[in-house]
Amino acid sequence: MNLTIIPERLKSLRIDMKLSQNQAADLIHVTQPAYQRYEAGIRKPSVQIVQEIAAAFHTSVSFLTGETDQKMPDLLIINKKDSPALFAVIEECINLDEIQLRRVKRYLTELLKMSD
Repeated sequence: MNLTIIPERLKSLRIDMKLSQNQAADLIHVTQPAYQRYEAGIRKPSVQIVQEIAAAFHTSVSFLTGETDQKMPDLLIINKKDSPALFAVIEECINLDEIQLRRVKRYLTELLKMSD
C-alpha cells in the first residue's frame, strides 16, 4: 500500500530543516535518488517510508498527504537521557485519566502564558 504525499510539503520541510536531499535520504534510510524521486513526485513512498519521513521531519503523515494543514507530529519520542525533566513529567502523567490530563494541560497552558 502506498500513500500519496504532497511533494512540495516534503521539499519545504527539508528546506526548513536546512538539509540537503542526501542528508534527508540518510535520515529516512533511503538512497538520495529515491528521495529525490519522492520530492519530485515521480515515485510514491511505501507506508513505512511515509511514516519514517513524518518522524524524521517532526510532522504527521496527515500533513504530508494533505489531509491536514497542521504540521504537528503524530508521535513524539522523549528520551530520558536528553530530556530528563520532561521525561519525569510524562512519567507522572502516564496513569492519569482523561479529566486529570485535561486539568494538567490547562495548568500548563496558564503557566506558559504567565512566562510570556
